[in-house]
Amino acid sequence: MLEFIQLLKQRYQTVLSQLGNESNKTLYQERINQLVLAEAFVRKGQLMVTAPEQPLHIAVVGPTQAGKSSLVNVLLNSSIAGVSPLAGYTVHPQGFCNGVTMTDCSDLQRYFGRFQQLHRSELTKDRHDCFSLSENTVISGNLPHCVLWDTPDFDSIDSATYREGVIRTIALADIVILVVSKEKYADQSVWDIMSSIEILHQPTLICLNKLVEGSESLLIHSLQEKWQLARQDAFPEVVPLYYQKQAGLPLWPESRKNLLNQLAAKVNSAKHARNEQKLLQQHWQSWLEPVIAEHQVLNDWHDLLDTAVKQALESYQRDYLNHPHHYETFQRALAELLRLLEIPGLATVLAGTRQVLTWPVRQVMKLGRKNLHLTDSSHEVALLNQIAEHTLIQLADKLWDKSEQSLKNRWWKEVGTTLRKQRPDILQDFNQAAKMYHADFQQDVERAAHRMHEKLQEQPMVLNSLRATRVTTDAAALVLALHAGGIGVHDLLVAPAMLTITSLLAESAIGTYIHRIEADLKQHQFNTVKQTLFVHSLRKKLAQLPESVSYINYFNISSEQLQAAELQLKEKRHGLRLL
Repeated sequence: MLEFIQLLKQRYQTVLSQLGNESNKTLYQERINQLVLAEAFVRKGQLMVTAPEQPLHIAVVGPTQAGKSSLVNVLLNSSIAGVSPLAGYTVHPQGFCNGVTMTDCSDLQRYFGRFQQLHRSELTKDRHDCFSLSENTVISGNLPHCVLWDTPDFDSIDSATYREGVIRTIALADIVILVVSKEKYADQSVWDIMSSIEILHQPTLICLNKLVEGSESLLIHSLQEKWQLARQDAFPEVVPLYYQKQAGLPLWPESRKNLLNQLAAKVNSAKHARNEQKLLQQHWQSWLEPVIAEHQVLNDWHDLLDTAVKQALESYQRDYLNHPHHYETFQRALAELLRLLEIPGLATVLAGTRQVLTWPVRQVMKLGRKNLHLTDSSHEVALLNQIAEHTLIQLADKLWDKSEQSLKNRWWKEVGTTLRKQRPDILQDFNQAAKMYHADFQQDVERAAHRMHEKLQEQPMVLNSLRATRVTTDAAALVLALHAGGIGVHDLLVAPAMLTITSLLAESAIGTYIHRIEADLKQHQFNTVKQTLFVHSLRKKLAQLPESVSYINYFNISSEQLQAAELQLKEKRHGLRLL
């Protein structure tokens, strides 16, 4: 699941960099932040499994100039955290070990992933993918043994560049301390982030900073209203902090000295897996909305191709297989039959052209050379090329219509452009495939001729009458001329001798059998053309067109990848079943 979340986040970031629509930019950035949180929370779950003795983590979060770093120093009873009156002074997550060692935190580098652990002195303003860990010089009684994290703000103009560090630190935290001042507590950014992490179910404490005596009651009431608008869980305890001019720091109330130790007792690591699943489930459908939309567009494209292939095959049936004047394949079978007969005056010549019932591999190349001129002159091949060209013209028109009507018009336009560029190559490949099919199908024509010849041998009277008929000799001579290249297939079809032979066979004792062979041959030819030319050749190449569409504009997450991720969501884990 972690790998899929990372993939989805990366695709959102890539697509976001290409977006021109500002409303979509805001939406996509929000989803990226959600994915960063989910990725980090899943990593936290892995950390709890691989390093179960991990120390407690407390994150101090809040808007700019709320006094987060100052509160960190108060809680640590130290001045280790850097403070400044300037906004945005802290731009990296900085952890301070209280009663725990750096060795206890050695697994944090794996949790933070691409973020590099540096010493505090090595942190720079121009690099945000890093964090620091330091040991507090004293053990503070205000805190349990833990790592206390000072975090950057999340509301300043520049915060977008380092917000990922804030989110990762929040996801790591077992306890969250929200620090707000009387000037900042109502900022929407505060409640947006507090709403987004409600699903993590972390024990929370609110510190209302920079107060003057007597103002806290009204502010806490307003703070509670804000909380209830943003979240459904119980309003947490609020610690009012009064500014001390002499020390320049807020004063932590003596009455709340054990408050964080009490909160630490409420941490329930056993519920992490359940909360992790709830987090994924909460956002799953919205995250996948553009991915599913792309899948739908691809499905629509494949539906278009299926319709185009169906129409192409209907044209092939109408204009060739069922056309009384254009269908030539069975006549070629009859021509082959005449070559198998013992016809007076032509026996010696025909003996060299007879074929055996089986066609070993060594005969295939010879067959192709012999029938090359038949393929070049075939009406069927010419018609197939016309159908393919017409199919591409119709598809181009439909792509244009889609680009004008669909919400995914950019995708349809790019596929249409790709089709125009690749159209000559697609048609050339189809033409070669059609010629190859036509030459290869001659074997099936030969087999049909042999079946008729075998049946004729069972009817000696019919066979002898055919041999004795002058028109049969004329037709056999035409067959020789056909194979020598002297006439074309169409000339053979309309020759009176061949028409007479067809009538004689149809009216003979084996007429029904002949009609069955013709029907079988026609059905087999239809199936062969469908699979060889229109499914495996033309449709396959057209189905690959979206692969040439610009990668950076789309998510390009396959149905198989999505199904694998959703299967993980449905798997039982810790006795809970999702979806």
